Amino acid sequence: MSKKTSKKKKKTGNVNTRSAKKAAVLGSEKKSRTPLIIICVCAILAAGGAYAFYSISYTHTVATSASSGMSANASVVTYPISLFSDGKARHFDYRYNDITIRYFILKSSDGIIRAAFDACDVCWPAGKFYYQEGDYMVCRNCGRRFASILVNEVKGGCNPAPLKRGITGDKLVIDVSDIIDGKQYFNFSGKA
Repeated sequence: MSKKTSKKKKKTGNVNTRSAKKAAVLGSEKKSRTPLIIICVCAILAAGGAYAFYSISYTHTVATSASSGMSANASVVTYPISLFSDGKARHFDYRYNDITIRYFILKSSDGIIRAAFDACDVCWPAGKFYYQEGDYMVCRNCGRRFASILVNEVKGGCNPAPLKRGITGDKLVIDVSDIIDGKQYFNFSGKA
């Protein structure tokens, strides 16, 4: 090997070594973005899952005027009985002045269609409402579970406040005045 070739290899080797050291010190070496991408994808999936859970368990909300064909001065709200045949709780809103009154309707495990306000005598100030878990309605505030067969039967305490309902033909019928009677559970003005 000639002296020139030897010097050239040594110089090239020094340049590569210096570049590597410089990159390590300055942090300019190429890093894999895979962990960052995985974290971002997981965060997006988690947010999507949380939104889906919230949407499924909490907001089966259907405005009563849209779901029942109720006019502005109607005295009753009606729903087809077939809407509740799957045993899943359906949540509804009724707007009275500036208060949104929430209630749910479900067909319990004993085959009876039941209705209750989405609130109770104890936890209503928290405004967290109920969600369904199997054959139970669960309070989002205290976590108590209420069997579907007791909804509209047991009242007071932390039980869902009953809402009067009746069946006429193939329709579930609720008087608007009975819905409005539950407004005290949803008047959050002055509550922190």
